[in-house]
Amino acid sequence: MFEIKKATVQEIPLIRELTFRVWPQTYASILTQEQIDYMLDMMYSEASLQKQMTMEGSEFIIVYEDGHPVGFASYAEVEPKRWKLHKIYILQNQQGKGTGKFVIDHIIEEITKKNASSLFLQVNQHNKAKGFYEKLGFTEVDFINLDIGNGFFMNDYIMEKTLTAGV
Repeated sequence: MFEIKKATVQEIPLIRELTFRVWPQTYASILTQEQIDYMLDMMYSEASLQKQMTMEGSEFIIVYEDGHPVGFASYAEVEPKRWKLHKIYILQNQQGKGTGKFVIDHIIEEITKKNASSLFLQVNQHNKAKGFYEKLGFTEVDFINLDIGNGFFMNDYIMEKTLTAGV
């Protein structure tokens, strides 16, 4: 049975632990080790996660199965009624069990209560998760080559799902 709990700064060590169990394997065939190391430090250092939670307005949640943490996500309203799914990472042994869908459904339910009209995300052009998002009703709306510094770029599809009341 899945359960979702809102994360606070006290859960940053757990978020980092989950990140280091998921992130390198997810991107090993897509990005160089140097870019992985750079991005992990840029986005998942304790200081960065604390800033995302306390200053940038990102809501973090942790998903548990039978009391064990198996993934996390973060999201925020970036424009009126338009929310961004910043992160969703599920342990590899959980993939294909409905965990990711459970998390996204939860987020959609929460933001719909806040009058959201859409949820969008970025996904690497080579990430097989693109198909997962398409199955959940997200459509490709744009493509970006985002300079993230240190000579690295994020080459991502922007995918969006329009929400309706009562979803």
